[in-house]
Amino acid sequence: MTDKIVRIGGASAFAIDSALSVPQLLAVPGLDYLIFDYLAEGSMGMMGRAAQANPQAGFGSDFLDVHVGPFLPEILGRKVRVIANAGGVNPHALAAAVAEKAKAAGFAPKIGVVAGDDLRERLDEVRAAAPADMFSGAPFPDKVISANAYLGAFPIARLLDEGADIVITGRVVDSAVVLGALIHEFGWGPDDLDLLAAGTTAGHLLECGAQVTGGTFTDWQDVPDWANIGFPVGECHADGSIVITKPQGTGGLVSVGTVAEQMLYEVSDPQAYYVPDVTCDFSTVRLEQVGPDRVRVSGATGHPPTDSYKVCVTYDNGWRGVVYQPVIGIDAAAKAERQANALFERGRRMLRDRNLPDYRATHYIPIGTEAEYGARARAVPSREVVAKMIVEHDDKLPVDLFLREQHMAISAMSQGTTLNLAIFAMPMTGLFSFLIDKQEVQPEISLDGRALPAEGSSRGGFRLASLDRPGGPEARPEGDETVPLIDLAWGRSGDKGELFNVAVIAREARYLPYIRAALTEAAVADWFIHLFEGQEPRVDRYDLPGCAALNFVLHGALPGGINASPRLDPVGKTMAQQLMEFPIPVDPAIAAAVRR
Repeated sequence: MTDKIVRIGGASAFAIDSALSVPQLLAVPGLDYLIFDYLAEGSMGMMGRAAQANPQAGFGSDFLDVHVGPFLPEILGRKVRVIANAGGVNPHALAAAVAEKAKAAGFAPKIGVVAGDDLRERLDEVRAAAPADMFSGAPFPDKVISANAYLGAFPIARLLDEGADIVITGRVVDSAVVLGALIHEFGWGPDDLDLLAAGTTAGHLLECGAQVTGGTFTDWQDVPDWANIGFPVGECHADGSIVITKPQGTGGLVSVGTVAEQMLYEVSDPQAYYVPDVTCDFSTVRLEQVGPDRVRVSGATGHPPTDSYKVCVTYDNGWRGVVYQPVIGIDAAAKAERQANALFERGRRMLRDRNLPDYRATHYIPIGTEAEYGARARAVPSREVVAKMIVEHDDKLPVDLFLREQHMAISAMSQGTTLNLAIFAMPMTGLFSFLIDKQEVQPEISLDGRALPAEGSSRGGFRLASLDRPGGPEARPEGDETVPLIDLAWGRSGDKGELFNVAVIAREARYLPYIRAALTEAAVADWFIHLFEGQEPRVDRYDLPGCAALNFVLHGALPGGINASPRLDPVGKTMAQQLMEFPIPVDPAIAAAVRR
């Protein structure tokens, strides 16, 4: 086993992440790679729309203008390799633009491209197969904007083997930008399942930027210097272990808590985390604080991958108008609600007068009244409310009519109404997901425009029933006192389509029996009952004994998902904060020790 350490810097968690990450990471001695994660369901829709308007667009422009372009001379001069899924729906156009910018600076890097994920030219074929949405069962949509299979890491590794200095991909799974580098560096093969799972774990930790170095951490008050928060550096080893750290002298925090939160972020079944190259089991992962701002991660287990790729389709789904209208003064909440309902009625009257169909939906969200808490909201006698009003329609004209008409409230309705904070119309993007057999998708790779043979992740065979599910600690008798969950645990939540997960990690393993006894599936469902909107709640709970954690998955609790939900939190980022108030019965001695 080699002693080589490969240093990888995670420079972006999304397409418009910080402009300060790259210069910070370039100060790390011995840095080998910069990786960038640009793509999510929402960004694929935006890039697809950009390509419809301009065939030369459709990629992450910040890669060229903000993140990599301004630092190309230093990156190439230091021989730091770059891997990014910034190609969106047009990776070849981005590669050409990067080559031109490098040439102007006097460099000629080898630029590799991974494509083959884009299925837009095959829509008739896909539609004829009549796939149903894997979550809702809905039929295949019309007016498709983008359609991309989530590819794996081996095409990236092949380009690095061929000497690529920069690898630009279309839609690959987020963690592949790290796993591809590790496959290349350490010679891992398709049968090295535990190593591929470990590399995927490393990728999952690094691809979300500062979320693993103290960003969005439960104990926010313990995280120093947000203004200079450090982006993550992974020191990767051939045995699959990784030490997560950050650049010297930066703010932020790397602890067992920050790393555990990120490991379980946006994870459903932690024993069956599917990527094209392997099925990862996080339940066996061990986290160890090995120094200040240094956490060693080891022990991931790998199972065979599935025989399918996930495909994400985005499509046109009508129009939405949004207004943020402040109402200030006595009885602000009551006045704002009456005003919103009156404005919706005025909008409908205009549609009737023009023989136009009614709005598909209208939504009123009073910001400042704890509306996101449902029945658990506290009475807040606020004298400042922002009325968020939303109208949705198949066509843009009815939306524009409402956005114009709502201005009249400032002179015709509630005293205390003032100028809008924001008002806009936007096309709505629908999301459709399905599985496609791996044999039906062939990755395409090229280096400096020259096509190379490529192999996809053709292996499969994983069976969910083959998993050996770990048990949790034996239930403990209820204690005599209660403390809020936040005194006993850290938590992180995130969305995947119309579901979200909440991970709960015990601060000490001895707290886990109490947490597990209180946080049953039924108890968590009841805590979030206001999110299910009349449907039968479905909550799954999973045990992770390796890091003394539980993971909860709430199915269907984000109707519409990131692109369509009208809520203040359409992506589930706040749900862990809500669960942190859950009362947990404990022994009096523990209550006295942990009470905040």
